[in-house]
Amino acid sequence: MPKRQLVGVVTSDKMNKSRRVEIDRLVRHAKYGKIIHRRTVCHVHDEHNESSVGDTVEIIECPPVSKLKRWNLMRIVAKNQQVDIAAMRAAAKAEQAAANKEIK
Repeated sequence: MPKRQLVGVVTSDKMNKSRRVEIDRLVRHAKYGKIIHRRTVCHVHDEHNESSVGDTVEIIECPPVSKLKRWNLMRIVAKNQQVDIAAMRAAAKAEQAAANKEIK
């Protein structure tokens, strides 16, 4: 039987060599027919700590690595594009302060 391969988004990278990946899916409600958002949570083994929160990753099924980990990281499909605005503002403020010291 072939191993399953899924694509999901990393939601936690606080553990060493482990990631929490969520796979979103749409399901039709059995009685009312409304489309509902559901998600599957997979704990993934990331040997080299390559991925981070917000990355889209491809994972593959594997034999159990630990109590929860049943998946391995295959590759990172897309890196997170969010920018840390607070860090950018702090850097700009420090740069402006340095420029003001040069003028005086």
